[in-house]
Order: sequence, then C-alpha cells, then structure tokens
Amino acid sequence: MKFLEGQTVGIDLGTTYSAIARLNNDGEPEVIENADGRPITPSVVLLDEDRVVVGPSFERISVASPDQVVEAVKREMGNKNYHVVYQNKKLSPEFVSALILKKMKQDAEKSIGPIANAVITVPYYFNDVRRKATQDAGRIAGLNVVDIINEPTAATLAYAWGQKVLGRTDLTDDERTILVYDLGGGTFDVTVVRYTPTAFRVLATDGDVMLGGLDWSKRLADHLVEQFRQKYDLDPSKDPETMMTFHQEAEDAKQDLSTQSQVPISVYFEGKTLSVSLSRPEFERMTADMLQRTKDTTELVMQQAGIRPGSLDEVILVGGSTYMPVVEQMLREVTGQNPSRELLPERAVAEGAAIHAAIMQARSGDTAQIPDAVLTRLKNVRTSDVNSHSLGIKVTDPSDQFRKINHIMIPRNTPVPHEVKQRFGTNSEGQRRIHVEILEGEAVDPAACELIGDFQVFNLPESLPKGSPIAITYAYDSAGRISASAKEMTGNNEASTEIVRDGGLDEGAVSTAVDLLDQDYIIE
Repeated sequence: MKFLEGQTVGIDLGTTYSAIARLNNDGEPEVIENADGRPITPSVVLLDEDRVVVGPSFERISVASPDQVVEAVKREMGNKNYHVVYQNKKLSPEFVSALILKKMKQDAEKSIGPIANAVITVPYYFNDVRRKATQDAGRIAGLNVVDIINEPTAATLAYAWGQKVLGRTDLTDDERTILVYDLGGGTFDVTVVRYTPTAFRVLATDGDVMLGGLDWSKRLADHLVEQFRQKYDLDPSKDPETMMTFHQEAEDAKQDLSTQSQVPISVYFEGKTLSVSLSRPEFERMTADMLQRTKDTTELVMQQAGIRPGSLDEVILVGGSTYMPVVEQMLREVTGQNPSRELLPERAVAEGAAIHAAIMQARSGDTAQIPDAVLTRLKNVRTSDVNSHSLGIKVTDPSDQFRKINHIMIPRNTPVPHEVKQRFGTNSEGQRRIHVEILEGEAVDPAACELIGDFQVFNLPESLPKGSPIAITYAYDSAGRISASAKEMTGNNEASTEIVRDGGLDEGAVSTAVDLLDQDYIIE
C-alpha cells in the first residue's frame, strides 16, 4: 500500500469510544486529544438540524429527539439493510462511521497537521464484509487506509513495545505467550499470541461482535423498567426519550459499581420516581450469563492454542468493560494468574495501530516521519496471523443429494498464508458447467454463512460422467486476499477468482459519499 504525503496515524474505531494515535518524535505511541482535550471520543453521532455533532454531551443528547441520535453503529458495519435518514438522505453504517472518523481527523490535525494515512482497527472476529465496510468508512472520511488490523494484535504490539523488547535484535529470542482479553463497549475478542523480540504470531482467536459493555448496561436498564412496571404499573419502555435516560443511568451505575460495592439509582417517568439501591453482587448475578459467554470463549481459545492454566506469561486486559472486577476474578480462575493492567484499556488499541502503521512505513521505505532511534526496531518486526473465520464452498451433501452444505476448506485459526487443494465430483451426468460459491463461516448450512464471492467454469466436455473429478484450490494470503480456482480434470477447463479487500463500495459510490460529506455536512 502506498503512503501519501501527510501524517500517518492509528485509529481505534470503537463501538462506544474511539481514539486516534501516532508515533511521536521519541518513537513512542501517543494518543492525540480531541477538541475537548480528551483522549477518547464517544462514538455517538447527533444529527442536528443544521450540523452533525460527534461525541455530544449527555446534556445535549437529552434534549434531542431519539431518532437524531446514532449509537453503536459499529455493530451494523456491513449490514446493507441498515440506514438512518437525515436531511432526506439514507446514511449507511459506513457513512455514519465516516462522520466519526472525519471529526477525529479534524481535531487531530489541529495538533499535528494534515493527516493522510491511517491504520484502522477491527475486532478479530469481524468477517470480510465488515472489514471492507470499515475500510470504506475511512476512505469516505478522506483517509488513505493503508491497513486494517485486528484489535488484539494492536494491543499486543502496544504491550510488547511498552516492554521495550519489540524489534530488539540484541535480546535473546525467548518466546512469551500472552492472552489478550478484549471486552469493549460493543464487541468481544479473546486471543492467544506468542511473540519474540522480532516476531509474533497469533495461535488462536474467537469472539462475538454482538457482545460488549452495552449489553451489561442494557440488562440493568431492562431491570429498572421491570421494577418500574411492578411498582407503578407503568411501562417506561414505550417512551424512547425516557429509555435514553434509563440507559444513561444504567451506564453510570455500571461504571460506579466497578469501584463501589453499592450505588443508588433514581429514574423518572410520567411524574413517578423509582429509587433503588443496587449492590455489585446483584449486578453480577443479573449479568452472569454474559460473563459466562466470555469465559467459555476464553477456555475454548486456550484449548485451541494448547495452553494450560498457569502456563501463560501474561494476561492482558483491553477494553473499558474490563474494569468490572468480576472480569478480573473470572480470568484469574480460568488462566491461573493475575491479569495485567499495564495497558490503559481505552488507549492500547489505538497506540498499537500507530505502531503497526509505523512498521508498515519502515518496510515501505517511507521513513521521513519515523525517528531514527526506532527505525531499525520497526524494520525488524515480523508478524504472523490466523484467519478468524472458516473459508469453504457450497457442495452437495454426500448423504443427501437434495441438500447443500458448507464444506470448510480452511478452518478458522489456520495460520496464514495458507493454501489447500481438494478433489470433488460433478453432480450430474453430462454436466457442462461448475458454479463455485465461496463461503465464510462455521455453519453447515450455507444460508448461515456469508457469501463472499463466486465464479463458474464453462464448457465442460460433453457426456461427462457424474462424479467426474474437479480440483478446487483455495488460498488465503497474509494481506487478507482470498483466491480460489477450479479445474475440471478431464478436459482441463479452469477458472478462478480473487477477492481483495479493496472496499465494499465501488469508486463511484465512495467518491459520491466523499463529496456528500465534504459539501453537505458541518461536523463539530
């Protein structure tokens, strides 16, 4: 990827908060404060009558109509059926995310000058469609997105860089194995990484793009609604404005319970007031099932990585939701050691993205902005990843000719790059073409997987017997490119396709969105 003239940054585009960082003149990652002097910006968009407000205060939100407020848009990335209407235009998740990115870019440029290039982070478990959508959001915001990096990978980079070991060839090549537990506002990842001073590789990963701190807050808000119903026989959930207040009270209480054993909560609706006192054990009981989901995932990833309790070198906490004490307690039980709070959970991912951007710059030869003191270290770092979702093709079920299934070619957590070749057979007598559908996902049912591409092989030999051999080759490279080819072995007819994460929108759609954002929207 070519770097353009201008500053290069790393961006953590979060569900609830976002941050932007760069490598400073001393070769250390630093988060750039926004116009309010804060290191993080709420990922909330208020579509006001004449302007777009990114990261508005709760006071400003409270006087706005609920349909003007867009929150947690990250959960909708890649969803073609989602949009919000503003000024008679339908805004996609990519466009709303671009509004957040544009605001962060504007604020940061006041401190460091024009920004051109960016590495943007995503949850490890984002599929290819969601990754493309994130890349498009960056392009619409006017950024040259040089890479999309997984959040746990970014956090690992920040951790290893902070330990003063990354890129050091003068140190022994001892391996360290760490677990990164990333529970953010809207998504969850857990990843096991093994690294030396000059290389690191992911051993296993899993997660949930629809699980995060928002769900803990929602559970509490739902509890308050139920308490209100029981006491007053009134239903606050029917009023969107009231529910905004309930959710904010729940969010505040959740955060307070991280440092206090008990908190008072008061909520209002139709002239009635509900006042309750909530203890930390009560809150933990009502949300225990969600914590259990993260525990099950953590145990599964450790098992897939071949890691026994007590054998990790470090357990790293990332994401603001890890401040809940019960998270640390659970991880202590599962891993057999005390989790580390060495990283600042809200900043680590953006800092790691900035380091990754600098590594890419060093490799590309674009070193003008990189301090000499760390240039060699950056050039020395090598990374190895795994695919977070299985890749397969749609085939006929051998046990049921009327049923199609997802046949997995490259299972998830396979080190990449990776290539595999398998043989299949034609479905019918005299078949003249083959249709190969490329799927991403774990489910047997193709409808439950993501169709990310397809191609056809035509002009098969006439009178070809049923079951004639077809060779399918499937490859996944380290840059995220997926390629597949099919060869009919009798007549040697062949076809192939390559899927490149160049963005889900075509150039025309991106250009139109860029013009719309630049000309029609005032962002503050």
